[in-house]
Amino acid sequence: MGRNALILIDMINTYEHADAELLIPSVRQAIPHMVRLLERARAQGVPVIYVNDNFGEWRSHHGEILQTALAGPHSELVSPVQPDEDSLFVVKARHSIFFETPLSYLLSQINVDRVILCGQVTEQCILYSALDAHIRHVQVTIPKEAVAHIHSDLAEAALRMMERNMQATITPADSVEL
Repeated sequence: MGRNALILIDMINTYEHADAELLIPSVRQAIPHMVRLLERARAQGVPVIYVNDNFGEWRSHHGEILQTALAGPHSELVSPVQPDEDSLFVVKARHSIFFETPLSYLLSQINVDRVILCGQVTEQCILYSALDAHIRHVQVTIPKEAVAHIHSDLAEAALRMMERNMQATITPADSVEL
């Protein structure tokens, strides 16, 4: 039997995109739950993996992505959940954390068979990532207060789809078993 990994999706962000104003209030609500999950995971030695857009900056690496976000207008949304020295980091270019990234290989190398997905956006990157995990036979848990959305109705539908169609476990953040 494998182990769990906590994955933060797209939290290293400048929030300079078309839907940012709709997204930011939900991010503010989700951050305290993410912080508690991060603290618990780190204390228990659970791998923490950041999978983040590169925002079209093909010469960037995770340090540059982080510094740009911390220097941006919404650094208060980034600093509480920023990677520490033990965090792993995968850069993605599309919605799914698996699409043309080394994540599947990484998970196999560290013997992970269950991922806890948190971050943003529930009805986009979280949903597509959960589907890609499911088709790879990786179990998925979604701490529902630790995912942020643009449209609440679509987020609720996405959570129901992940639970019903992908056998994802949707649970309160404080109930997640790491």
